[in-house]
Amino acid sequence: MKQLFTFLICVALISISSCRKDFSTIPNFGQLEFSKDTVFLDTIFTNIGSATYNLKVYNRGDNAITIPKIQLENGTASNYRLNVDGIPGKDFSNIDILAKDSIFVFIETTVNVANESSPLYTDRILFDTGNNQQDVDLVTLVEDANFIFPGKDPISMKIDSLTLDGQPTTIKGRFLEDTELTFTNTKPTVIYGYAAVPANKTLTIEAGSRVHFHDNSGLIVDNKATLKVNGTLSEKVIFEGDRLENSFSEIPGQWGTIWMRAGSKDNEINHAQIKNGIIGILIDSIGTTSTPTLKLQNTEIYNQTNFGILARETNIEANNVVIGSAGEASLAATIGGTYNFTHSTFANYWNNGIRQLPAVLINNFFVYNNDAGQEIAETRDLKAANFTNCIFDGNNNVEFLVDKVDGGGLFNYSIKNCMIKFNDTNNSFEGVAEVDFNNNPNYSNFILNGIANFRDTQKNDFIIGDESSAINQAVASPFTLDILGVDRTTTPDIGAYQHITFD
Repeated sequence: MKQLFTFLICVALISISSCRKDFSTIPNFGQLEFSKDTVFLDTIFTNIGSATYNLKVYNRGDNAITIPKIQLENGTASNYRLNVDGIPGKDFSNIDILAKDSIFVFIETTVNVANESSPLYTDRILFDTGNNQQDVDLVTLVEDANFIFPGKDPISMKIDSLTLDGQPTTIKGRFLEDTELTFTNTKPTVIYGYAAVPANKTLTIEAGSRVHFHDNSGLIVDNKATLKVNGTLSEKVIFEGDRLENSFSEIPGQWGTIWMRAGSKDNEINHAQIKNGIIGILIDSIGTTSTPTLKLQNTEIYNQTNFGILARETNIEANNVVIGSAGEASLAATIGGTYNFTHSTFANYWNNGIRQLPAVLINNFFVYNNDAGQEIAETRDLKAANFTNCIFDGNNNVEFLVDKVDGGGLFNYSIKNCMIKFNDTNNSFEGVAEVDFNNNPNYSNFILNGIANFRDTQKNDFIIGDESSAINQAVASPFTLDILGVDRTTTPDIGAYQHITFD
């Protein structure tokens, strides 16, 4: 007991001594310096919290100082929140800074635009009072938006989940009402959970619209439903996450996917950007050789955690498409199907980890375990995989792969006037007929391991320069304008872009 009593006394003495200010200070004299004069908190949506921003406050003098007052000019009514030297609040007294030292001020905000007269919300942090007062401006642009979110049980508070094919799922979300089946460019649309297009309905997204998804959110086009994305060259439709701060502009995996389920039909996407999700487009709809499930034109898909497009036994007709970084494959055309891509650029320069798959993977099978635990591979018809005037490139050695499992059925593919990166440094594909470029008649007029000369792969800028091997190597096609509207009627280049001369 005596030892315990002695231990408690020691703990108390240590606690008292650790709280004692063992240095002297002088009053602040109005000579603070700041890491920035204005803190811009980027753009946020109404009622969605911002990221945390920091401000550093320096005491350049030879003496420790005490700042008697740090506060927000709008006081407790301010929509900004501060944390000064580890203490949260909006009003602080007697903050010390050692000589030649500094402290951090962290800033966040949440603003309801309906309560403000201007979308530009501002305030000031005031340091000290009277003649010694200094200030730092705070500026935030707040956007109004149309919000779509699932319902919630008023008693259990459980968020509603979708029922698909008559079966309940764990997917949080709901089906869109008839009044919600047009997204306009008047306000951005912000989606929480999955917004689903019902059977026999069409979701139309007008030119210039912006669709933002919260974490674990996305868009589902159900059986017999349709999606029409009507962007234009001057007014693209943007799909991305709901964090608008610059620090989130290149972070993948912020939202889920655009999922076109089996039976969805007549989907069209034109002049769109789809970025920073998990899978840009997941398309399961079983199509026919005559009617594409998805017509994809003049569209860019970037920075997806898993796949740019994951297609499973479907029908895609695409031209002027650019699919950049993805953690697995830019395009995975799997379990057979029908695929026709013209003047498209597949360039996977993923740099957030090791990537196992090529930029483009084509196969005719899927694998599962039966009741006995045996791994079974079942094949489906690859009715067509036609790639004309396309670039397959990236930071792996092998960026294009046709993977066939024998099992009967169709296996048709044609690679024409394409530029292919394929360096089989370990002879892993020796004897594989599907990638025997010299003896396989399915390849014609191709360029093997040419120089793409992209402008900036790390920024997903895949415009080609005047040193590219793709210049003037394309065959004439019906698509006489490139993705930027540049004429390619004569001497067309391979890929989605006509070449330019870089500055």
